[in-house]
Amino acid sequence: MIRIGILGYGNLGRGVEYAVNQASDMELVAVFTRRAPESLQIVTSGVPVVSVNEIASWKDKIDVMILCGGSATDLPIQTPEMAKLFHVIDSFDTHAKIPEHFAAVDAAAKASSKVAMISVGWDPGLFSLNRLYASAILPEGKDYTFWGKGVSQGHSDAVRRIPGVKNAKQYTIPVEEALEKVRSGSNPELSTREKHRRECFVVLESGADAAAVEKAIVTMPNYFADYDTTVHFIDEAEFAKNHSGMAHGGKVIRAGKTGENGKNTHVVEYSIKLDSNPEFTASVLVAYARAAMRFAEEGTVGCKTVLDVPPAYLSQKSGEVLRKELL
Repeated sequence: MIRIGILGYGNLGRGVEYAVNQASDMELVAVFTRRAPESLQIVTSGVPVVSVNEIASWKDKIDVMILCGGSATDLPIQTPEMAKLFHVIDSFDTHAKIPEHFAAVDAAAKASSKVAMISVGWDPGLFSLNRLYASAILPEGKDYTFWGKGVSQGHSDAVRRIPGVKNAKQYTIPVEEALEKVRSGSNPELSTREKHRRECFVVLESGADAAAVEKAIVTMPNYFADYDTTVHFIDEAEFAKNHSGMAHGGKVIRAGKTGENGKNTHVVEYSIKLDSNPEFTASVLVAYARAAMRFAEEGTVGCKTVLDVPPAYLSQKSGEVLRKELL
């Protein structure tokens, strides 16, 4: 059995707990939190909730620690630190900062002879794989990625961290005209702003400056500055009524040419539709925890991404069974 620990118990951490309970080759050993442990009620009976301050004492009791913090401020610190103690998985999703995050985590994991996997989820993650597959097969072409309409966990978390914000949800919305141009195979040139828009619904703390909060959102680099972003300020009742869901989805599309003078056009489209963004992301994290253990058993150390993992490492099934059932 692969012994799993969870660091952080929000929507993503709870999703990881559900996913581990569905995996017959894994067991949840402990949940770690910065909150008072007695304040958390988890789903799995008999599993302790432990203060993060005690995490080092669990070094030999956990195989893979799944990190469920936010990309803005938690994971850049937590992942390198936890890689000194455990094999780790995170869902770091600030695309522009992945190279520097990889370097920091790789150094920590190699120093401690651990396996670390970063940026695991559906984008970055499964969508990254589909971009790789399609671009390798159709080198004469272009990739396009559309997200939504749905709730972005990372962007919502980034808004909630702004001083004066009590609660917030951010929706990523594809621009339909851009989507249809891409599906036509015409390979249009589209700016970031032309492909998506962002919509934020924010509950303010009492006395907060709405104008200052709005400015902080729309000018935030890597998150909102490159998009047309609309900010709505609402009360807690409206937020609870209309913005409690976590649905999301998206599409990866590549249009490419083959044949003499590129006379034939091919469009490859991969799409997902999710009732629960965090539960699906958590399920991806858990599958890659299995892959991390496969690497560890081979003696591999250092940082990996989904691009480095053989697909068969994600499955509980043997190679023989996979060849029979899936090929």
